[in-house]
Amino acid sequence: MTKAARNATVRKARVGDAERIQELVNYWAKQDEMLFRPVSEIYDFLRDYWVWEENGRLLGTAALHVDWKDLAELRSVAVDQDEQGRGIGTGLVRRCLDEAHELGITRVFALTYRPGFFGRFGFAECSKDELPRKIWSECIRCPKFPECDETAIMLQLEGEAPKAEGAR
Repeated sequence: MTKAARNATVRKARVGDAERIQELVNYWAKQDEMLFRPVSEIYDFLRDYWVWEENGRLLGTAALHVDWKDLAELRSVAVDQDEQGRGIGTGLVRRCLDEAHELGITRVFALTYRPGFFGRFGFAECSKDELPRKIWSECIRCPKFPECDETAIMLQLEGEAPKAEGAR
């Protein structure tokens, strides 16, 4: 059992969440943990985002972006720096993986500096060459391009979608 609060809600992001999502993501981007996201891009891909809301505060976010018929990227997993270690990131990743199952996605990948965190969900390191070239279009904006030092990880999904916590 995680240490996350029972009165928390994991829900799809709303328009009013975009600036807080950007704040969470860009905090970690400043720590060199992920790619910066302009607020305009968050609005463009708002339907990809899930948020963790607790007592009216948005404490975390994660996005599942569909890239192809069988492939999606898990990205922008960001939790408020003062709320780390409570299971918020875990809850958000689980919800994104549930959504991948619901959509019929069979493979989910991520680029990360924290492969150990994702390993708990069954992600394994893979070659960046296994990822379609169109995925790299975002990488051009990264100051580390083309010398990416993130780890590529992949999860092969099987079976039926597990029910999300609190699902009816």
